[in-house]
Amino acid sequence: MELSKVNEQLRGSVKQPINLPTDRWWGRALTRQLVRLAPAGDVSGVTITDSARRAPRVRVYRPDRQTSTAALLWIHGGGMIIGRASMDDRLCASTARDLGITVISVEYRLAPEHRWGVMQDDCLAGWTWLQRNAASLGVDPTRVVVGGQSAGGGLAAALVQRLVDAAGPQPIAQWLFCPMLDDRTAANRALDALDHFTWNNSINRFGWGAYLGTDPGATTPPPYAVPARRTDFSGFPPTWVGVGDIDLFHDEDMTFVASLEAAGVPVSTDIVPGAPHGFESWAPDAQLSRDYVGRAQQWLKATIG
Repeated sequence: MELSKVNEQLRGSVKQPINLPTDRWWGRALTRQLVRLAPAGDVSGVTITDSARRAPRVRVYRPDRQTSTAALLWIHGGGMIIGRASMDDRLCASTARDLGITVISVEYRLAPEHRWGVMQDDCLAGWTWLQRNAASLGVDPTRVVVGGQSAGGGLAAALVQRLVDAAGPQPIAQWLFCPMLDDRTAANRALDALDHFTWNNSINRFGWGAYLGTDPGATTPPPYAVPARRTDFSGFPPTWVGVGDIDLFHDEDMTFVASLEAAGVPVSTDIVPGAPHGFESWAPDAQLSRDYVGRAQQWLKATIG
C-alpha cells in the first residue's frame, strides 16, 4: 500500500506491515517480551492492580474519583498471538479517569498454544469475575459495557454473542475498535497484494489459523469463534465501531455493522480517513488519534448515562 494513502499526521509514525517470525516459537516469545517491556502510557489519576496469577488474570483500573457505577470490560488486541493487558494502559486508564468508571482488562491466554475455546472461556471468566466482584468495586453488574481492540474487539463481540444467548446479566453496549471479526478476510488471498500497513492479510491468515486450529474460511467454524458468521443479531445492545478506511478490517467491520443495523440494533460508526490498523495505539499523541479516542469516549459516556 502506498504511503500517500496514510493520513499526513500518521506518516511519520506508520509501521510497515509486521514481518515477524510468528510461525516460530522464539519469534512469538521475543515479540511478547517486547510488549511486556514496553513503557506504559499516562496513567495518572488511576490506580492499577492485577488479580491473582491464575488464568485468566484481570487488570483493574480504578479512578481516584469514581463517579459512576458503570464499568467497562476490556479485551486487548494482538492478532490472537501476541499482546497483553498492560499495552492498553493508556486507553484503559484515561477511560477510567475521564469517565469516572472502573475498567477491567482480561489477560487471556494466546494462540497457538491455546485455541479459540480457551481464549473465549478466559474472556467469559473475566466477565464472571467482574460480576462476582462488582459490589467491592462499586460497580452495578447490570451496567457493564464490553469492549476491545483488533483481536480483542473480535473476542469482545464473541463474548457479547455468548451473553446474549445465555441467561443472566447482559452487557449494556459493545465498544469495538477495528475489530477482527471475520476469518473469510484472511482466506481471501487477493488481499495479500494490498499489503496493508501495520497488519496485513498474510499475518492475519496466520493469526486466524493459530486461533482456530485450522485454515481460515472453513465452511462451518466452531460456535461463537467467528463473530461475523452469526446471522441473527436481534436483541443485541447498542454498538460503537471505529476503524480506519485503509485498515484491512474496514470492509468486514462495515458488513458487521450492516448486519446489526438490519436487526434494528442502534449502531454508531467512526470511519477515520487515511488511518491504518490500530493507529490510536502506535500514534497516540497524533491529534487524529486524540480526537478519535475522544469521540469514542464521549459515545461511551453518553451510553452509560
